[in-house]
Amino acid sequence: MLTTLVALLAAATVAVPLSRRFGFGSVLGYLVAGVAIGPAGLRLVTDVDAIASISSLGVVMLLFLIGLELRPQRLWVMRRSVFGLGAAQVVVCGAVLALMAHAAAGLAWPAATVIGAGMAMSSTAIVLPMLAERDLLATRAGRDGFAVLLFQDLAFIPLVALVPLLSAGHPVPDHVPWHGVVRAAIAVAVILLGGRFLMRPLFRAIGGAQTPEVFTTVSLLVVVGTALLATTAGLSPSLGAFMAGVLLSGSEYRHELQADIEPFEGLLLGFFFISVGMSADLDLALSVPGLLVGGTALLLLAKTLTGYGLARIGRQNRVNALRFALALPQASEFSFVLFSAAVTAGALGAGEARLATLIAAASMLATPIIFAASESLVVPRLRAQPPPAYDTIMSDGSPVIIAGFGRMGQIVGRVLGMHGIRFTALERDPGQVDVVRRYGNKVYFGDPTRAEVLRAAGAGEAKLLVVTLDDMEGVLRTVDAAKRNFPGLLIQARARNRRHAHLLMDRGVDWLVRDTYFSSLALAEHALTALGIEADAAARAITLFREHDEKTLEASHPFYRDEAKLIQTSQDAAAELASLFEADRESR
Repeated sequence: MLTTLVALLAAATVAVPLSRRFGFGSVLGYLVAGVAIGPAGLRLVTDVDAIASISSLGVVMLLFLIGLELRPQRLWVMRRSVFGLGAAQVVVCGAVLALMAHAAAGLAWPAATVIGAGMAMSSTAIVLPMLAERDLLATRAGRDGFAVLLFQDLAFIPLVALVPLLSAGHPVPDHVPWHGVVRAAIAVAVILLGGRFLMRPLFRAIGGAQTPEVFTTVSLLVVVGTALLATTAGLSPSLGAFMAGVLLSGSEYRHELQADIEPFEGLLLGFFFISVGMSADLDLALSVPGLLVGGTALLLLAKTLTGYGLARIGRQNRVNALRFALALPQASEFSFVLFSAAVTAGALGAGEARLATLIAAASMLATPIIFAASESLVVPRLRAQPPPAYDTIMSDGSPVIIAGFGRMGQIVGRVLGMHGIRFTALERDPGQVDVVRRYGNKVYFGDPTRAEVLRAAGAGEAKLLVVTLDDMEGVLRTVDAAKRNFPGLLIQARARNRRHAHLLMDRGVDWLVRDTYFSSLALAEHALTALGIEADAAARAITLFREHDEKTLEASHPFYRDEAKLIQTSQDAAAELASLFEADRESR
């Protein structure tokens, strides 16, 4: 057991950081690690089934955490996506893949139907972490992808139940198995009622999060218990955990539950992917490489095209439709279970199941690579817009140019306007220009990083350029253009942080202000007075801090690229500031 655990942890430690460094995400790293140490690789681990049975809890915990993030009201809002888009994806993909299996591979219709239904499923454990790593779960593609995966969870048990009907000579039942339906309904009712009325009293009874080890124990009991209850009733264990998570999403213990479950979920989910990689039959792959590559390519292509078409019918834009389609083309961990059940029922041959399982595993291995490549190469091109048609700027001799008319630029403009000082405002975000103009402000749509735009705005005659763009690179490029083409122009600039301030100091700006700096000082002064410190003392403390901080910023400019010196200067400055405050207190 210790040898197995060391092998799993070591493989993940090596493979996952490398995979993330090359932009493929964690999932591919775990899959490759599994192939490397599994029966087909170095054979450091051979009992794949034992690891898979334990690590499958990672998928259960993942669904529980997703449930915690969803309110029941939001789930109700998603019903059309779940039962509309989800059902369409399963039915259309299943039909297309079954037809391909029958026509291209020559499988009988019962076997082709099983293959189509199994391959139509997508891996929750791959898709959701892959989208989450890129902060895409909140996008339209992420929401619709989750809806499809949730429908597949709901549809999986009925599919497994229908598999025996496809076996040769299997008698068609003359009655509905009501006992199974009633058992599933009772399990759902117990989970819903228990989550609604028992969970909160249970957590309060153990003292909430005041006893961390007991709270963690009960948290795991909730997840595993609901999964066990769903499994006993013939439902998906992840569906039971998901329902429990949704019911607890409004609980005051939601954040503690999430913090306790996440470490177990991450580790077990990683082990699950490793077990999938271990299950790859490399001997079979080497014996039929052409069939494996061709089958995997056809599966990925068919599901991608189908998913893209359904997404576009659902009125997703091109980027979201592509992300949705490329997130879901792989087969699922449920596919392996479905193929195994079909072999047992006689609906699918053992050799056909082995090849289908291998193609499913290959598709799971390929998806993170394809998705990462799409995010790097395709999505940026789809997002590319034609060059904007900037306004024709007519200089009216204003002495001030404001480059960037967001929140900071508008405040500067309002103060100048109060004093009757005319200014020319430039903004490169067309949406911001529309908003500002609706309020009666005069602002030009133009890119102040370009020298010709500054010249058209009157930089050659103006006295002052105020650069308040919201991105560091834009500020630096605007200052460079102004310094290079209008050397007599005074420049004041907005800095995002200390390093940005040093970069602006390199360029010789006349004055700069750091984002949130003065607002933070004002907040700190109010905090001091709220704690009982006299207003004069609080104001003096803030002035002392500001003068010392600005002095330190200036002093560290010559060596701000030397991290060691910068750290030492920061430590020395902190000690000096502490002594200054101490001296100030003693002088009172």
